[in-house]
Amino acid sequence: MTIEATGRVVATAAGRDLIVPRSLAMPIAEAWIFVSDSEHTEQWFGPWEGDGRTGGSIRVRMRFEEGHPEIRMNVLACEAPARLALKSVGEYGSWDLELRLEEDGEEDTLVSLVHHLGEDDAVGEIGPGWEFYMDLLVAATEGTEEPTFDQYYPSMSGHYTAQLG
Repeated sequence: MTIEATGRVVATAAGRDLIVPRSLAMPIAEAWIFVSDSEHTEQWFGPWEGDGRTGGSIRVRMRFEEGHPEIRMNVLACEAPARLALKSVGEYGSWDLELRLEEDGEEDTLVSLVHHLGEDDAVGEIGPGWEFYMDLLVAATEGTEEPTFDQYYPSMSGHYTAQLG
């Protein structure tokens, strides 16, 4: 089964952002729980512990990565139910991320993952990875089968590297 890439790379005043959107068939308050509550993030990204408030710090266990590594993230903003901004720190690099939620009608929510790219970030690898995780989010909210990473990488790499030109 072929999965189409939906993300895009856009120029910003600060550089470039990778944006990967998904529509969730649930109200924004329910969608917020899937991006902010550890029991729910475990279903599509990984469980976390720590202080999830703005200015806090959390440790996330990457459930879908080999060896289930743990990453530390600083919580830059936790603005329920619209925005969660995180910055990862540690051996896996420093990534500046946001999850933005907005109502899409009365019963649906648009969730956009925004990765503020650094100059050396390999968008051909990062883009397919976020597509995978966002589809894991959809599977978690719908109770459907989880995708596998080989459905995304390397087949989607060209979609992202072409956007840099």
